[in-house]
Amino acid sequence: MRIAVCGGPYGNPYALQAFVDDARARGAERLFCLGDLGGFGADIDALWPILTDNAVECVAGNYDVAIARGDTDCGCGYRDPKDNEYAQLIYDHTLATPHRDFAAWMGTLPTERRETIDGVDIHMVHGSTLALNDFWWESLPEEQHRLRAEASGADVVLCTHSGLPWQRRIGDTLAVNVGVLGKPANDGRREVWYAILDLSDGPVTAELIPLAYDWQAQARSMHAAGLPEIFAETIETGWWTTCLEILPPRERSRGRYHLYRSTLPSGFRPANDGWGETTTDALAGERPVVPLFGTAYFPSRLWIYTNFHCNLACDYCAVASSPKAAPRTLPTDTFHALVDEAVQAGFTELYLTGGEPFLHPDIVALLDHASAQLPTVVMTNAMLLRGRRAADLADLADRKLTVQTSLDGATAHTHDLHRGAGSWQRTLDGIRHLIDLGLPPRVALTETPENTHEVPAVAELLAGLGLPADHFAVRPLLRRGFSDTGVEIGEDSSIPELTVTADGLHWHPAGADLGTSPDLHLAPAGTPLATGQQLVTERFFTARLTDGTLPRPVHCAI
Repeated sequence: MRIAVCGGPYGNPYALQAFVDDARARGAERLFCLGDLGGFGADIDALWPILTDNAVECVAGNYDVAIARGDTDCGCGYRDPKDNEYAQLIYDHTLATPHRDFAAWMGTLPTERRETIDGVDIHMVHGSTLALNDFWWESLPEEQHRLRAEASGADVVLCTHSGLPWQRRIGDTLAVNVGVLGKPANDGRREVWYAILDLSDGPVTAELIPLAYDWQAQARSMHAAGLPEIFAETIETGWWTTCLEILPPRERSRGRYHLYRSTLPSGFRPANDGWGETTTDALAGERPVVPLFGTAYFPSRLWIYTNFHCNLACDYCAVASSPKAAPRTLPTDTFHALVDEAVQAGFTELYLTGGEPFLHPDIVALLDHASAQLPTVVMTNAMLLRGRRAADLADLADRKLTVQTSLDGATAHTHDLHRGAGSWQRTLDGIRHLIDLGLPPRVALTETPENTHEVPAVAELLAGLGLPADHFAVRPLLRRGFSDTGVEIGEDSSIPELTVTADGLHWHPAGADLGTSPDLHLAPAGTPLATGQQLVTERFFTARLTDGTLPRPVHCAI
């Protein structure tokens, strides 16, 4: 026998009727619904005749139980106040909408169903085998999947509630989350999902079916009922705009929106690179939800390591660069493709660093290509800006190009203590030369016990050279690479800044050396930036949800 199973019609009669028609056309002999008849759409009463006229066999979801009893909330199992706020809005509408006879009918439905069909033991639940409103996510640890499967012992367990379809074998049990009909699966598709199961002729198989339906009509009905615009927006776009905090990190990272706007920190401001602030798509408009990328928690600047070898061997280099370091030079064609990809992926700034970028044989050509497309910052010790390289760099002075260097003391002794003899004077000469080229640099000081008292003097020295005050900043010493002291930096203690090297993608530019910071390596070379954005988002929320806090930024740029 072939059966069709849906979840959560959520007041969407257009999808429910499409389910009936599609399932029958695919040869389904019995149709089942796993509950939550209300919960998102406007017209819940229109579901009842579709269910009864087509002999759809139902179990009750938490919504149906709550409506039948007249509860004050849906019992959905949300924990976040904002999630519950949106859930309450739609529950209040749903509670006031259905005919009393329909609500009473919901109260007659069982909260689970178990029967043997064609010799197959099938257990149908709403949330999971543990609880009516349990969220059985695909990303749960294996032991959690086993716990739910073993609580049943059936050949097949069918569930819904979380709204995201998946299937997997758990020992001898096939578990299938059939998805929901009431809204898309947070995948950018307007289709909704249900499952078809073949129960005869060999092992049971399940197919998750994307279902097209008249989503425009559903959206119009929601607008006409006066439901909040963000509910209809999910129907219209395929992306969830409510109830985000319940999503685990992996599931949340796959959506377009990840945070409620109200959780964004008001104190974070993007760095002013001299070209004005950049408004990202993430923060545009007044939508109450935003992507993580493009906010203060995940800046839209991309760091690119052009190479790792350097003419200096600073004893606190976070990425262990030196003249002896393996160059790991990024090929020019790879760099060009990466910049083009960054534009498509929504990055608004590029930061080029190393090693010493001016050891890359094509560095000026790289800067030319990058700064023609996005505001670009190149980090350098300013010691190699002579000859043809300097002349070609001067041609880029009218671009959105910023040169940044480091000066770690007001005296040669203090600076050279960590960076090498003679480096202070050569850096000062480089700063003066950049000013002459029409590229007045930004200057950062890495604060150490030896130079803390010289910070005011460094600021005065740079002002005397004609650099504005906002071209100087102090950044912390980090405990990475060659440095065994300084601020600890990790996924759970810093905001992410996606970084690309010849070794792949990394969480943060201060942890971009695979040899000394393997914990901050995200993915191998060739991984698309869009995949990197998703990986960062997943890891961000994994770290955040460990203790519920949000990390603070570690400033590697001014």
